[in-house]
Amino acid sequence: MEPIHYALLLSLFAGLAIPVGGALARWEHISNRAVEARVLKSVTAFGGGALLSAIALVLVPEGAEALPAALAVGLLLAGGLCFAIVDWVLARAGGSGALVLAMLLDFLPEAMALGALLVTEAATAKLLAVMMFLQNLPEGFAAFRDIWAQGKLSAGKVLLVFVALAGLGPLCAGIGFAVLSDDPEILGGIMIFAAGGILYLVFQDIAPEAHEPGLYAPALGAVAGFALGLAGDMLIG
Repeated sequence: MEPIHYALLLSLFAGLAIPVGGALARWEHISNRAVEARVLKSVTAFGGGALLSAIALVLVPEGAEALPAALAVGLLLAGGLCFAIVDWVLARAGGSGALVLAMLLDFLPEAMALGALLVTEAATAKLLAVMMFLQNLPEGFAAFRDIWAQGKLSAGKVLLVFVALAGLGPLCAGIGFAVLSDDPEILGGIMIFAAGGILYLVFQDIAPEAHEPGLYAPALGAVAGFALGLAGDMLIG
């Protein structure tokens, strides 16, 4: 198989976790409402922990390595500010897409990195695809519940949207493979900018949504999500 085809296939595999997570959220049925609420908050927190691991272990270290310190810090702050504005616009429009935004800010730059890595580090790219799949699964679950709860789209339409989002993975991997493998500065800038956006969204929307007084499982879920990312980073490293 040609390397470019392999990059597209791996990124599609990672992206399909988004609709799979959505489908699990659509068909989960827990009769006890209190237990269901705890499970949903724990899954949301797990996804938040996975996002934090992507920031701390992939996006920021890889991005900062390719950029001057001043530019890296500026792009991180710009990412946070940009997505604070986006979050404000969504809130004014009466909807919340924070979980979807955070999921895409994690998935799309990592798909670009996957494509770029496949040129020189195929084994690392394969492991990154597996870790992206494991991260996208709980993020897709939580994002589906977030959108579906608003009642503006049917479950079937939300899942179709998620399938379309999964299709963005091969597009980004193709860009990473064809363009960014020779331009680490641009890829690093994209990753740092995305990290700033994710960091804002995690603390503004995802962590508060996962918290409930008297419950300890969600916070432990965040730790488990970060541990997943740490395990993947150590295996890759």
